[in-house]
Amino acid sequence: MKEVKNTMHYRNKHRNAYDFERLIQFNTDLAHYVRPTPYGNLSIDFSNSKAVIALNKALLSADYHISSWNIPVGSLCPSVPGRAEYIHRIADLLDDNIRHKKVRCLDVGVGASCIYPIIGVVEYGWQFVASDISKESLAWAQQIIDSNRVIKNNIELRFQPESNHIFKNIISPNEYFDISICNPPFYSSLSAYQSANLRKIKNLALDKDKVSSSNFGGKGNELWCLGGEKRFIKAMIKESKQNAAAVGRFTTLVSNKENLIPITKMLKKMKAVKVEIIPMHIGNKRSRILAWSW
Repeated sequence: MKEVKNTMHYRNKHRNAYDFERLIQFNTDLAHYVRPTPYGNLSIDFSNSKAVIALNKALLSADYHISSWNIPVGSLCPSVPGRAEYIHRIADLLDDNIRHKKVRCLDVGVGASCIYPIIGVVEYGWQFVASDISKESLAWAQQIIDSNRVIKNNIELRFQPESNHIFKNIISPNEYFDISICNPPFYSSLSAYQSANLRKIKNLALDKDKVSSSNFGGKGNELWCLGGEKRFIKAMIKESKQNAAAVGRFTTLVSNKENLIPITKMLKKMKAVKVEIIPMHIGNKRSRILAWSW
């Protein structure tokens, strides 16, 4: 019997351990990276970005009917199970009558992978507006949208010309979204990212002698910003109040649990109507979603 990751949402298609033999049928390139572990099962080297991209292509093809997907060299390669977990958790925040209708979701910082809109469209039929400050990322995301009929008419991309703004320039007058999502930049500088990432990939690598800082992708705007995650989310909260009538529920990932105290204090001081913290536990990684409304 396959292992079931019981901490994951019951609708998450990735609750079971990866069936690599099945996934190779959907992306034969994945076979180059799959090998037996000392425990007798099959796996890949998760510190190898090429292996993770091959796995993502297989997962998106097998479980989301995405036949064409790729990201530029150096871009952040997302974890499909983790992104799916976010979508399923926020779906539970919506009223049942809303969740199964044409929900409109705003994805702040969609990135080149377009991963959240893909999962939201395929799993729930939601409609997405997705923003980014990188024209290159939006061009790659648009190519994914145009190449896959299953998502083609449900995702609109918008360029954010001002990197210090989040909702301004993106939300049009009289426009309404049922919910917004965001995976904010975590680190406060490039050097902080490189230091932390090197430790991370050494822990993941099967061959620790071949680890380098290039194993994982991720460009500047995806991974770090001045002040890091805490400052970014605080800026988002301030701007969200200015757009209170435009979004039913605002949400964001919060990777560092120590940031929760100052962030929730800010929401309380600004008199947010409802604040929720939704824990997520995927493998060895613990994270949480912060949700609020005005």
